[in-house]
Amino acid sequence: MRILVAEDERDLNRLISEALEDAGYSVDRCYDGGEALDFLECAVYDAAVLDILMPVKSGREVVRELRAQGISTPVLFLTALDGVDDRVAGLDDGADDYLVKPFAFPELLARLRAITRKYSQAKSATLTAGDLTLDTASRRVSRGGREISLSAKEFAILEYLMRSKGAAVSREKIENNAWNYGYEGGSNVVDVYISYLRRKIDDGFEQKLIHTVRGAGWMIKEPE
Repeated sequence: MRILVAEDERDLNRLISEALEDAGYSVDRCYDGGEALDFLECAVYDAAVLDILMPVKSGREVVRELRAQGISTPVLFLTALDGVDDRVAGLDDGADDYLVKPFAFPELLARLRAITRKYSQAKSATLTAGDLTLDTASRRVSRGGREISLSAKEFAILEYLMRSKGAAVSREKIENNAWNYGYEGGSNVVDVYISYLRRKIDDGFEQKLIHTVRGAGWMIKEPE
C-alpha cells in the first residue's frame, strides 16, 4: 500500500515514514500543504497522513480541495489541537480520522489499517475489460476463464490501467502510481512491464486489450 506523509516537522516526518516503511508500506513524504496537494492530485494513494498546521496550505485546506475535486483518498489528520471543536471541524472538512500529538506508532498504524480497510471495501472489488477480470480483493486475474499469474508490480500497473479503462495513461503517470517518487529506474522500465503484461494478457487472444497510444502512453480498451 502507498501512503503520503505530509508533516513539516522533519524529524517527526522521518520517524513516521520509517515506521510505515517498516510496516511494509511504500511511502512518499513532503513538508507543506502545497506539496501534499500536488502529490495527491498526481498519484493514487491508499491513504494520506496530514499534519493540520503546515506551511503554504493547512491540512484542512488540502482536504477541502481534494474532496471538492472528488478525490476520496482516506486522510488521517495529525495535530496538537485536541479540542472537540477542532476534531469536529477536521472531520467535517472530509478527513476520515484524527490523531492527537503525541501519539503511539501502534495506534497510528491501527488507525491507518482501519481507514484503508473501509476505503478498499468501498472501491469496486472486481474490474473487467472484455473477458479480462481483475479482483482487487483476492488479487486474482483471469482472462477467458484462465487464471493469470502476475507479479506485484505487474498487478499494480494492470489495476491502474483498468481503473483508467478507455483513457490513455502516460509513462510518468504509471511510474507515479506504481512506484514512489523516490524511485529512480531506467527510462524504459514501464515499457518492459507493459511488454510483460502484453505477453500474459494478450498473447493467444485475437482481441488485444492493451493498446499503445502514440505520444500519449497506453490504454486498456474494450473489444469492439
